[in-house]
Amino acid sequence: MTTAPLASVLFVCVHNAGRSQMAAGFLRHLAGDRVEVRSAGSIPGDRVNPAAVEAMAEVGVDISGRQPKVLTTEAVQASDYVITMGCGDTCPVFPGKRYLDWALEDPAGQGVEAVRPIRDEIRGLIEGLVAEIDAKQEARPR
Repeated sequence: MTTAPLASVLFVCVHNAGRSQMAAGFLRHLAGDRVEVRSAGSIPGDRVNPAAVEAMAEVGVDISGRQPKVLTTEAVQASDYVITMGCGDTCPVFPGKRYLDWALEDPAGQGVEAVRPIRDEIRGLIEGLVAEIDAKQEARPR
């Protein structure tokens, strides 16, 4: 029997090449099928940041096959959580969604040494998000 995901999460940053890709990778890794994961950018790049790919590989998370995607209204509407990372006012806002803005340094143009602390900060935020999603599920009446 297949169960529906507990929540759907959309990560948004400008280029969808670094922060949002790392966050999506961690959420897929830590939550598995319990959460539907999307990521997008207001001005997507042509590839995922190689330093982000390398930093994530160091902790056992493969994001090398991911491709930046453009942010769509449909992706926001289909998500329970919309987590922005520096996309400013370009993110559409819909009622009933949980919006979080994570102030994270942009890894664009930086080497893997500079990306590691950003990666580690993202992992901590994702662990908190997974705990929040799990707690909401446990609090629901059966």
